[in-house]
Amino acid sequence: MSQVLSGVRVLDFGRFIAGPYCAALLADFGADVIRIEKRDGGEDRYIAPICESGAGGMFMQMNRNKRGMTLDPMSGDGAAIVRKLVASADIVVANLPPDTLRAMKLDYDSLTAVKPDIILVTASAFGAVGPYRDRVGFDSIGQAMSGAAYMTGQPGQPVRAAAPYVDFGTAFGMAFGALIALMDRARTGKGQIVEGALLRTAVNMMGSTLIEQAAIQINRTPTGNRGQTSAPSDILPTKDGHVLVAVTGQPIYKRWAKLMGDEDYWLNDPKFANDLARGENAALISARLGAWLAERTTDEAIAALAQARIPAAPVLTPQEVLDDQHLRETGYLQPVDFPGMKQAALLPQPPMVLSRTPGEIRSRAPLNGEHTDQILRSIGIDEAEIARLREARAI
Repeated sequence: MSQVLSGVRVLDFGRFIAGPYCAALLADFGADVIRIEKRDGGEDRYIAPICESGAGGMFMQMNRNKRGMTLDPMSGDGAAIVRKLVASADIVVANLPPDTLRAMKLDYDSLTAVKPDIILVTASAFGAVGPYRDRVGFDSIGQAMSGAAYMTGQPGQPVRAAAPYVDFGTAFGMAFGALIALMDRARTGKGQIVEGALLRTAVNMMGSTLIEQAAIQINRTPTGNRGQTSAPSDILPTKDGHVLVAVTGQPIYKRWAKLMGDEDYWLNDPKFANDLARGENAALISARLGAWLAERTTDEAIAALAQARIPAAPVLTPQEVLDDQHLRETGYLQPVDFPGMKQAALLPQPPMVLSRTPGEIRSRAPLNGEHTDQILRSIGIDEAEIARLREARAI
């Protein structure tokens, strides 16, 4: 299978999600990605462990298709190895604060002193400029400071999303930026910095709400699962579970009204004349939908809504996601064996599908330091020197 990024070497100094997932996406499409960890393993390796070695599911997802090595880049020997690695690389990924990049000699000036056309792909919580530039943070910081947590949940109780969408969104942006930088380098011969920031990603995702606020100062407040700019848009109980229904636009709303019955009321009352009016009167619409759902099982409701071509979905538990017919038959969750696990881990494949040069999961995440010797040999370090470096605890 064609690997469009074959020949591109990426050094991954990332941690947790944004940096490592950016590098994983590049690896999925053929890049040689070297995951560089502390001698005892990065702290992100052991979050929510699921196997004998202590590796967790997040680490397995973020680091598929990579080779792994251990290194202390702050030691003299380690810094020398970093320079050799950088000289062999095209891209360095490091989602670290600017001061940490400088301390590790992974800032752009230090990197270009070794390889002038290197591409540095980095991310931090707040970016390299501004009064918060030196603060640290995780995905939830972006959710909190973008208005998303405030608008989620009920009045007086902000709620963060369980899915770390800010981290993943930042990773997608970093990977996109890395590809743009590679294309530019092919034309100009010059590298550059690709910088992501969790807050910028989160604010971007809340953009329409913030644009509306700036324009008309509407001061929206949270309404739980019920939408505010169209209706019905809500999560409501059935006889045996919950269903999400999302109606936007007049054609879908007309189909919903027909399914509910009493079309004259739902279609001709001025309170429901358009999406905005329906959003303002969403409680009335949700009440009707709720009564309809309460009379049906989840399967019965989904079947009827699908027949009427109304967007809807069951609210699934994690196990129900794994058991879902569509995911099972499409094979999107790929079994990948990992040492110390009784059964294969199920890893989501790249979410984008290319018809001619698709990405693929070719190999599991590396064990801690699994490829250290192999990688060092590839940059000209012999066995005796590798032994000395290990004795010196540089690797």
